[in-house]
Parts: sequence; structure tokens; C-alpha cells
Amino acid sequence: MRHLIETGSAIRKMWSDGLRLKEAHGAENVADMTLGNPMMPAPEVLTRALAEVVAKPPADLHRYTPSAGHPEFRTNIAAHLEASGLLPGARAEHVVATAGASAAVNVALRALLDPGDEVVILAPYFPDYPAHVMNHRGVSVIVQTGPDGLPDLDALAAALTDKTRVLIVNHPNNPCGREYPAKTLESIADLLGEQSRKNGRPVYLVADEPYREIRYTTEPFVSAARMYDHGLVAYSWSKSLCLPGERIGYLAVNPECPGAAEVVGAAALANRILGFTNAPSLWQRVIARCPDACVDIAPYRRRRDLLIKVLRDRGYEVIEPEGTFYVFPKTPGGDDDAFVHGLMDDLLLVVPGGTFGRPGHFRIAFCSDDRSVDLAVERLPNVSGAR
Repeated sequence: MRHLIETGSAIRKMWSDGLRLKEAHGAENVADMTLGNPMMPAPEVLTRALAEVVAKPPADLHRYTPSAGHPEFRTNIAAHLEASGLLPGARAEHVVATAGASAAVNVALRALLDPGDEVVILAPYFPDYPAHVMNHRGVSVIVQTGPDGLPDLDALAAALTDKTRVLIVNHPNNPCGREYPAKTLESIADLLGEQSRKNGRPVYLVADEPYREIRYTTEPFVSAARMYDHGLVAYSWSKSLCLPGERIGYLAVNPECPGAAEVVGAAALANRILGFTNAPSLWQRVIARCPDACVDIAPYRRRRDLLIKVLRDRGYEVIEPEGTFYVFPKTPGGDDDAFVHGLMDDLLLVVPGGTFGRPGHFRIAFCSDDRSVDLAVERLPNVSGAR
């Protein structure tokens, strides 16, 4: 734990620095673009669902639910997965309610890993993944994606070994916003299937998908878990409904997964013994009424377009994100820590790319508010000719 404290996520550290700077200089003067903590209000359909549940609460509203979740929640989520084409054939017995997507990832890893098993993580990655793997005595194997942010299939193939047990796929990707094409996901599934045959036991794929509704393309979203029999989906409504503090999500197992019932049983047990016990009962009831609701992403699209234009006009190299509410430009000069700390002098807070396993970049979160985005636009330096 001392090691994790010393090397912990720069996102939370920068957030803490932001609180300090806001106290010293006034919150209205600080452009805090660090945390993926959406500030938009939840959509009205969710507010109505919450009001209905609270107005006429079922007798067991605040009691324990089964570790796998309330039957109504599991049934309605499975129906949503089936109707949307995300996981055809999904039924209630394939779903486990969790305290958000991070809990779902931990539940999956606890259910699947033996000590010493390897978990492949594609960089850039959500910074907590290596700690999640460590939680369950696994070994993280980091594989860099290409310069375009898409998986390098040759590098991935070279990283698979007889100890490989899980691959985590996060798309749309935090922090770079790339969405992985269906053909790429098919190739990944082929690689994992071949490695499973070599190992004589399954290599599982955990598809971490909390941003799948925050997208700017017209192409249908394809879940990596749908493309691979041994696939699992980790999901949260933290982003799509602006509910990060309520901790509600699920883990779903591909219905085609051999031994799916055993995997679900292990996940439900992991939910309990990891101390979650069950996902929040109130929010299971609320979400069951509106599982496919989503915030209006038009403000995100507008902010994304503005930031991309400003960054490119001022000399930054940046890939246009197809999803999420982040942009991930290259750092002028390459030293992301020095660049980010320099921006702090101008009360602009962003996160260095090394936090995400990709040094030489920095992440800007545009899920705060228009005022912060406008301040960021004012304070981003012009670096044309600096590279």
C-alpha cells in the first residue's frame, strides 16, 4: 500500500491540487480538467424513475439483495443487452449487479484469476487497472497500442503466454477516445481463441465499456465481449447518466461462454467476499426502470470540436476522439510531467500521460462545464514550432 500511495494515480493528485488552488485563487479562476467526473445533471427520465421508487418504495427497498442483484434489475438489464444487440441471447442469469464498472472488473478478476496469472492491459489504459490486477494476485502485462491508439495485433500476440488468463479491452478508450473497429475486435478474438487452445484453458476477455454511449460516430457500437465466447462486459452508468458517485453497474457474461453459469456464480460470490455484498439496492430499482437512458451528448461534442480545433491551431498533435469526454494530445517536447506542472502556474489542470501508461501525452477532461473549457482554451499555450 505504501508503494501504491507513492506511485498512485496522478488524476486524484491533480484533483487534490485543484482543490487547493481553488481555495487559494477562487474556483471561478481555475480550469480543472483532471477528473472524469461529469457535471451535467442526470436526464429527467432518471429523476422521474428515482422519484417513483422513493414515492412508493417496495418493502425491501433498503434490504440486502441477492449478491448477483435484484431479479428485476437482472431481467431488465438482460433484456436491454438482448434488444440492443450488445449481447444477443442474454438472460437474467448472465448478469451480476455491481457497484460500478471498477467493481465489475474486480469481481471478474477475483472470479477468474489464480495467483500468478497474467492479465494483458492495452496502453494507454485506465490507471487503476494494474492495482485491480494486484488486488487479486495477478501479474499485469502492459502492451502498447499503435501511434493511432488502436491495438497492435503483433504486439498483442507476442505478449500472450501460457500464463495469460485475461485481456482487458476498454473502448471507447480512456484516455485517448479511440473506438476499436469490429475487424480489430474479431482479430483479437481469434488471437485469444488460439491462445486458449494452446493453454488448454480459456483466456477471458473483460470488455470495460462505461463510455459506450458517449460516442460521436454513427456506426453501431460493437462490444468486444460479443465477438468472443469467453467475453464479459463491465459496465457503469457513471458516465452515461452522470452518476459516478452512486456506484451502480453490472458484469455480464456472454451467453455463448462455456461454463457461463459457473463464471456468474463465481462473480456473485466475489461480489460478496470482496465486501461489496450487493450493488446499491435503491439504484438497482431505479436503473431497472430506465436502463437505456442517456444524457444529451451534444455539449460534449461541441466541447470536443472546440478543443480539437484550438489544439491543432496552436501546434499540438492530437487524434480526434470517437468517444469519451477526453482528448489526449502529444506533449510538446515530450516531458509530460514538466509540461503539466507548467500549466498549473496558469491555473490550468490536466493529467500527464504517464499516468495512463503513455508518456509524452497529456489528458484533458471536458466533462466539467463550459466555463472551465473556455478557461482552458484561453490558457493552452501556442507551441507551434516547439517540437
